[in-house]
Amino acid sequence: MKIIRNISSMQKYSLKCRDKKKIGFVPTMGYLHEGHLSLIKRARKENDIVVLSIFVNPIQFGPKEDFEKYPRDFKRDERMSKSAGADIIFYPSWKDMYPEGYKTYLEVKDLQDHLCGRSRPGHFKGVATVVAKLFNIVQPFNAYFGQKDAQQCIIIKQMTRDLNIPVNIKVLETFRESDGLAMSSRNSYLLPKERKAALVVSRTLLAIKKNILSGERNINLLSVKANKLIKKEPLARLDYFSFADENTLEKITKLSGNVLVSAAVWIGKTRLIDNFRIGIK
Repeated sequence: MKIIRNISSMQKYSLKCRDKKKIGFVPTMGYLHEGHLSLIKRARKENDIVVLSIFVNPIQFGPKEDFEKYPRDFKRDERMSKSAGADIIFYPSWKDMYPEGYKTYLEVKDLQDHLCGRSRPGHFKGVATVVAKLFNIVQPFNAYFGQKDAQQCIIIKQMTRDLNIPVNIKVLETFRESDGLAMSSRNSYLLPKERKAALVVSRTLLAIKKNILSGERNINLLSVKANKLIKKEPLARLDYFSFADENTLEKITKLSGNVLVSAAVWIGKTRLIDNFRIGIK
């Protein structure tokens, strides 16, 4: 496995390979878990070359968010990504990605303003900007993301369509712990009692999904139930519980079509997100 830290070196490598070989790309912020490894393994099956990027992107963090304390362990990530089948780790510095005088940012209007965008203004501008830069640098044929970050995936799909970026966006199912908790690098922040409390997120979503599959269609009743379930957990503080159109991310009042049911919940000082998609006739 090769480590490339320089942007121009990564571009030269990609340009040399892309005409004869398919590049599969897994963008991450590091501190890998089994969810990331599942993306690498899928990319390994579907491409000739697998590139993993590790870059904690400063412009997607708000001024009071956890950029400085975001977990980092490059040697651990190197071992894990190699075992999963990555060929290249692209590991640029933030000074190379955003040199002095940098002025260009991307926004995906409307989609960035719903759900997590309300709580984290500017976050998805940072996400869209860095992903577009990474696509330009790596030049992948396929790029792999996890469904846990549903809003991010929808925004990236829209961005690639709008900017005519020739990459296939592949979204894999959320990878979970054995007890149902969605895997996230931020789970490492949780104290033992918080880790147990965090299960309220996936359990609430599962309960709502079962209600819908059993025929319940009243969004108000489902929302009340979700709020009650989360409030039963003393360590949990609800940011949002949402029923949204999967394409527009706009709030819906009637369950029909392709629906994204999602939640963001604070467990102590850690904000966790989770969701499920469901098609309703």
